[in-house]
Amino acid sequence: MDTAITREVRADPAVVFALAAAVEDWPRLLPHYRWVRVLAERPGGRLVEMAARRDLLGRLGIPLWWRSIQSPDPLRRTIRFEHVAGITRGMQVEWQLLQHDDGRLTVRIRHVFRPHWPVPDWLLERVVGQFFVNAVAARTLRHIGRLAEQAPKRA
Repeated sequence: MDTAITREVRADPAVVFALAAAVEDWPRLLPHYRWVRVLAERPGGRLVEMAARRDLLGRLGIPLWWRSIQSPDPLRRTIRFEHVAGITRGMQVEWQLLQHDDGRLTVRIRHVFRPHWPVPDWLLERVVGQFFVNAVAARTLRHIGRLAEQAPKRA
């Protein structure tokens, strides 16, 4: 499975990056995140435990849980996550902020997951990729984008 979502955000890239990298704040900012715990700080990254919800009807949804090594790179404007525990162990995630010459900012979240499960690729793509991963990531990106767009502009 290799899937990506993008969103154009009309905000300062530094603000978007700060909101996206501060995952410990996500439960306060994003309604579908249940908790995020920083378990260990490491050079170049940290181990985080994350729990979200894939909404089905209102606030009723399927609980999700995983642990990741988060590696933010402010110079390259990327944030990488490697899932190290949970059903998605082995998943690679990358947030990438792409500043265009005309001033536009595109935020792209890519998920790559190649488990050794006895299921066809098309089923993995539809269930894990579309139903779970992209649904949660799209909601996360939509909220982060709105928060960044509402942030006060720098002088």
